[in-house]
Amino acid sequence: MEMAFSNSYRMGGIFLFFIFLLSPLDIRATNANIPSTLDGPFEPETVPYDASLRGNAVDIPDTDPLVRRRVTGFEPEQLSVSLSFNHDSIWITWITGEFQIGDNIKPLDPKTVASFVRYGTSRTNLNHEATGHSLVYDQLYPFEGLQNYTSGIIHHVRLTGLEPNNKYYYQCGDPSIPAMSDVYYFRTLPASGPQSYPKRIAIVGDLGLTYNTTCTINHMSSNEPDLVLLVGDVTYANLYLTNGTGSDCYSCSFSKTPIHETYQPRWDYWGRFMENLVSKVPIMVVEGNHEIEAQAGNQTFVAYSSRFAFPSEESGSLSSFYYSFNAGGIHFIMLGAYISYDKSGHQYKWLEKDLANVDRSVTPWLVATWHPPWYSSYSSHYREAECMRVEMEALLYSYGVDIVFNGHVHAYERSNRVFNYTLDPCGPVHITIGDGGNLEKMSITHADEPDNCPEPSSTPDPYMGGFCATNFTSGPAAGKFCWDRQPDYSAFRESSFGHGILEVKNETWALWTWHRNQDSNNKVGDQIYIVRQPDKCPFHGMPQPKPLLASS
Repeated sequence: MEMAFSNSYRMGGIFLFFIFLLSPLDIRATNANIPSTLDGPFEPETVPYDASLRGNAVDIPDTDPLVRRRVTGFEPEQLSVSLSFNHDSIWITWITGEFQIGDNIKPLDPKTVASFVRYGTSRTNLNHEATGHSLVYDQLYPFEGLQNYTSGIIHHVRLTGLEPNNKYYYQCGDPSIPAMSDVYYFRTLPASGPQSYPKRIAIVGDLGLTYNTTCTINHMSSNEPDLVLLVGDVTYANLYLTNGTGSDCYSCSFSKTPIHETYQPRWDYWGRFMENLVSKVPIMVVEGNHEIEAQAGNQTFVAYSSRFAFPSEESGSLSSFYYSFNAGGIHFIMLGAYISYDKSGHQYKWLEKDLANVDRSVTPWLVATWHPPWYSSYSSHYREAECMRVEMEALLYSYGVDIVFNGHVHAYERSNRVFNYTLDPCGPVHITIGDGGNLEKMSITHADEPDNCPEPSSTPDPYMGGFCATNFTSGPAAGKFCWDRQPDYSAFRESSFGHGILEVKNETWALWTWHRNQDSNNKVGDQIYIVRQPDKCPFHGMPQPKPLLASS
């Protein structure tokens, strides 16, 4: 499917201002060539795989200027911005000092370098100050011959008292050394409200650090997002041995290693590469399976939990694996698939409380994100997260979640509205966007094609619990583990690298666009209006706004 952007889209901010004043009928008339979920459910569509689109799936080497260290001493590097729970606070993260890898490493002392930020609304008048905390993490292996790693000093500082929709300048570091960064800037998101939304939210998954990744990030940056959502699998450092030898298939190439090694400097390379974007555009991350990174003492997810700032405490979570935040009139819920999601566990109880506290008259849109998809028709990772779906799907449905974003499967797929494998006009739209450009192979085979249905016992992920994916008991696939045609829930699928852009227009209409890396900026791979119908889909929880009327 290939559609040109409308002229109104090209008008950017002007169009966005006026579309808030439009009724649903006006929106559809303005963009008559773009379908909406009101036109669905859609007949399943598959775009044939183009083998030439493998692209430059080569990891960026440590000699490339994109990932080389560009500072000296304890000057800040790898700067990034992330959101707190609401618009009035922001986290600033950076690293000082060099990492060490080898047999004899001595961790830096975080107390020796301050975590200090100056900020203000003028580049020449940074009249506010904030301090935070710092840490160093290790990646250690209890086997002879494997190199250990210790990071530079990671700093996290939270800025508070910020105004919505405002540009702030900041400078971070330690002025006593002195070792301060250049002056950077970010823009706060709009305050929460039913007519208050970021202009563009970029969604990407399974990113890695290849030359395909550079294409994805360049394309994404040209769309000028206000927020980046990374739905897991960040650096793929775990495709490397500790000596820096890499492969696009770790289990194939390194099957006899005593522990699943990682090459932690890839995290530093990734932070340097991404700095140009995420030092000014907030990035929110949820963990994927490539962040597990087991090490000595049965520790996991250490790099992930150390390198990013999360609004966990602000959202009542106290865990980096699951949290929530507001972006204008959207409430985002980030869930962890690789920790307990059972109804008796902490995450599920937190989710119940978080959902019950969402005021849909303030944040009408409810968006959920985790790494492995519940609804994917690709052979890779087919029904792998079924136990999580069985535990959590009914709860999310009962509160009227509008959209679900996932990664993990290295392809793009958009569902019809679905609940419990049944087409349901009140179910969320599930979007798999695990096509960011990593080193591993692209997902190209579908479970509904002849000889591609996985053997059921091979589908569970050992980090995700037991076996829950039984044969279907009703519908077109009754008595089978896989469908024998593209499932009804699968509206559109294509194997290409890319990213997505979400533009919420008002409390009931949002435009979703998937951009393929091979396309120019004036073309899209998939585009649809996702439309909420709160009058037809009642849910639990706090009050919701009245539906936008055609006469308004």
